[in-house]
Amino acid sequence: MAASGYPPYHDGHPGRRIGRVQVAAAVVWEGDRVLLAQRSPGIPNPLLWEFPGGRIEPGESAEHALAREIHEELGVAVTPRELLAVEIHDYPHGPEVEIHFLHCLLADRQFRLAPEVQAVRWVRPAEVDPATVVAGDRAFLAKLVDRQA
Repeated sequence: MAASGYPPYHDGHPGRRIGRVQVAAAVVWEGDRVLLAQRSPGIPNPLLWEFPGGRIEPGESAEHALAREIHEELGVAVTPRELLAVEIHDYPHGPEVEIHFLHCLLADRQFRLAPEVQAVRWVRPAEVDPATVVAGDRAFLAKLVDRQA
């Protein structure tokens, strides 16, 4: 892992990339509110909110990765449903990420947060200040706001 918390994304030459990090993100609804998780201090993008999820490992499907990551981070089981969108974001001092946003259903709401998760909350997309969300999730969040308008 690189110091940023992501695997190395270049071969020692920052301008020459060796690939893209693939990530799965859960879109879980409770009425008109969506679930967001806040990143803990001490990890990349500390205290910013995001759609919960994580890296897709080699040979793993987005659905399997999401079920694994949500169990690890939030301590609950999810059932991934349909793919809603794929967004690509190039972090200036980090990796280029390809984020697979999947609609998910939670088995329960008794969260047991891992150390990398500071908090969770249910929020209407239009009430979220984009500046408080990780950059890679902002375009998808804006689509949710437009859809609910």
